[in-house]
Amino acid sequence: MNRREFLRNAGPFAGVGFIAPSLMNNSDARAASWVERIDAGPSALKKQGITGELSRSVQMQFMRPGQLEAAARKFPVVYVPFGPIEWHGRHLPLGTDALKAHGILVKTAEKFGGVVYPSVYFHEGFDRKTFVPVLTQLFKRLKRSGFRVIIGVSGHNVQGQIDMINQALKPVVADGTVAGVGLWEISLSKGPESGTDHAAKWETSDMMFFHPDRVDMSKLGTGPLAPRMKPPDGIGGLDPRVHASAEAGRRNVELAAEAIGAKAGELLESLPKDQRSFSLPGISPEHWWMI
Repeated sequence: MNRREFLRNAGPFAGVGFIAPSLMNNSDARAASWVERIDAGPSALKKQGITGELSRSVQMQFMRPGQLEAAARKFPVVYVPFGPIEWHGRHLPLGTDALKAHGILVKTAEKFGGVVYPSVYFHEGFDRKTFVPVLTQLFKRLKRSGFRVIIGVSGHNVQGQIDMINQALKPVVADGTVAGVGLWEISLSKGPESGTDHAAKWETSDMMFFHPDRVDMSKLGTGPLAPRMKPPDGIGGLDPRVHASAEAGRRNVELAAEAIGAKAGELLESLPKDQRSFSLPGISPEHWWMI
């Protein structure tokens, strides 16, 4: 399944909505609305739940050795975000897919435990014969680092990328000492308040929540958007100028993180009791050096 097919089958966000006629001739009002929805401020969102701030305390590249060991002993789960560098309209960053997956996983680790590996950028067009073994080596190194659960999460909702992640995991989990799975970021949370698209309502909302400074809605102009990801807009889903908001992103992220965290716990519990603990004597030079 390619991304267009996924979006076509993914529900109500499959078609690009046109801008409401009442807003067509009021660019000032629209601009004010965009600013209000993007820059609601962390305090306003915090009152309703999680914030878009991403804690460094669960991101592996920022952790000191003792912090990594402590986190892995408490909940030996590692999350790996994936996505390509890809067109996401004129208003969003090219790395949107991995950025949203990374953000959701940080929120997952903040609540449930575990640690987040840095984002891996690739797409399903990479040659599988050469690239899947590279992913397998990464997962094997994470396994040798003591983790018991490896969850690969792609923000690029194309089946080929999930297949590559799961194919790479297969030899790593074969001995039953670790568990793992590849998921789309909303595989387990999809519903009225949690969804995905291509640079439309959902992805724009996610970026408004996590990285509002990287969203520039003015780049979309005020005219109708081309439907079904066609040029010149390349957007698939509900018109983000009308439907996107930081609050929609917050709720989407919250539900996705809850579902992924619950899955992590299930996978850990699925292992034999003697295989559920951090497997290294310690994160120190005599036992561990690098991933």
